[in-house]
Amino acid sequence: MAEYSAGGEQLVVKNLKKYFNTPGGKLHAVDNVSFSIRKGETLGVVGESGCGKSTMGRAILRLHEPTSGQVLFDGVDVTALKAAQMKAMRTQMQIIFQDPYSSLNPRMTVREAISEPLLIHKLYRRGQKEEMNRRVREIMDLVGLAERLINTYPHELDGGRRQRIGIARALAVNPKFIVCDEPVSALDVSIQAQVLNLMQDLQAQFGVTYLFITHDLSVVKHLSNEIVVMYLGEMVEKCRAEQLFTNPVHPYTQALLSAIPVPDPDYRSQRIPLKGELTSPIEPGVGCRFAKRCPYACEECACVPYRFVEIEPDHFVSCAKFAPADQAVQR
Repeated sequence: MAEYSAGGEQLVVKNLKKYFNTPGGKLHAVDNVSFSIRKGETLGVVGESGCGKSTMGRAILRLHEPTSGQVLFDGVDVTALKAAQMKAMRTQMQIIFQDPYSSLNPRMTVREAISEPLLIHKLYRRGQKEEMNRRVREIMDLVGLAERLINTYPHELDGGRRQRIGIARALAVNPKFIVCDEPVSALDVSIQAQVLNLMQDLQAQFGVTYLFITHDLSVVKHLSNEIVVMYLGEMVEKCRAEQLFTNPVHPYTQALLSAIPVPDPDYRSQRIPLKGELTSPIEPGVGCRFAKRCPYACEECACVPYRFVEIEPDHFVSCAKFAPADQAVQR
């Protein structure tokens, strides 16, 4: 089959916000996030646990209803769709969940798990059992699952095979876009490589667009065309993958990259430790949320918010060090 090449913008996210009500105020899980992904490409999203990566991915698919903002998929505003319209849209937008152990129904066989979305979206009727089983076997072969496993249950399989079921289930309805929520973090390193190579092969074959969420920078470098770095619900840097690793600009990005282990016993680590108190995500205020941990923070950082600034072609950063005075804005 011919390989697909990247095209125009498939997904455009504009000023996406997701707040949760808590007794202490609103928790700003995702705050004013904007980006786009071209057809057939992968946008990697990185950041430490709790930075809002998974919440953002779920808000894009409306598994969490966004507080505000727009999500445009092939020009259609997903956030404005009614329930029936959104159900139809889910054949085009799917998700691979992080945990292959809890994301599968333990009472369903491999056949039932993969065929479930086919029945929900009425791509096959229950009377078309043979045609549907043929489709299930086709998808199993596509993701590298042996046909002999078709009647097995999740507890009989290892983590790699379980995650392949999750990928097969997402691919069953022929989606154009998939949110990959840390799909290999629960797997052994050797199995991680197999699953990542599978995802790349599927993208090359079918032109699927990925939003790849991970905390593993070595994984995101291997898979992504562009990378977004998030900190406490906000984007702090966005650029092409090669730019991020050759010219990291934001102090938080630099600290993340310094923590990547190097497989060389003679290498002397240049680790950048992050000290200081974490800013609370509950009513965090207008200043830089990284200021309390930033070694370069000044008094201005704590009180003045800044927009993304393009410091070189396709390389954006949100930092007072690079923002001209006319970039200062109030939220």
